[in-house]
Amino acid sequence: MSLRTFKFDVEGGKATAGPPIGPALTPLGLNVLAVVEKINEMTKEFRGMRVPVKVVVDVETKSFEVEVGVPTVAALIAREAGIEKGSGQPGSQPAGNLTFEQVVKIARLKMPHLRAKSLKAAVKTVLGTCVSMGVTVDGKDPKLVQREVDEGAYDQVIGEVTQTP
Repeated sequence: MSLRTFKFDVEGGKATAGPPIGPALTPLGLNVLAVVEKINEMTKEFRGMRVPVKVVVDVETKSFEVEVGVPTVAALIAREAGIEKGSGQPGSQPAGNLTFEQVVKIARLKMPHLRAKSLKAAVKTVLGTCVSMGVTVDGKDPKLVQREVDEGAYDQVIGEVTQTP
């Protein structure tokens, strides 16, 4: 059984048989339209966002499996904040605003893919991306919110109790 793996970055629910998918899979004699339909079906909840997709093909039987990854933290922040992209001047010009609960939601979704050891650490990672994108959290600078997280102000919202040594 010889398996080949292909990785694509597609817009959720809008994959096409054109590049990059078609040219990569057509030489294998695969039904590219069936692959594209499966990708679109599995990524429709991420419509409007770039999603990493892995297609594993059994070259002998022409069967395939589609695995969908999770969009980037920046893409999830943009969707939650209702913006297309971050601010060109993140320090001085906010691009949007999230609630702290939305930050926790993104952190929970991305937790398995981050190198964070706890949900609190994942929340801080998401807040760091908010800083880079110029997205405020509850109307505050995300750096300030990171400090408040360190001080334990959001422990109940995060759902973790941390003890100070």
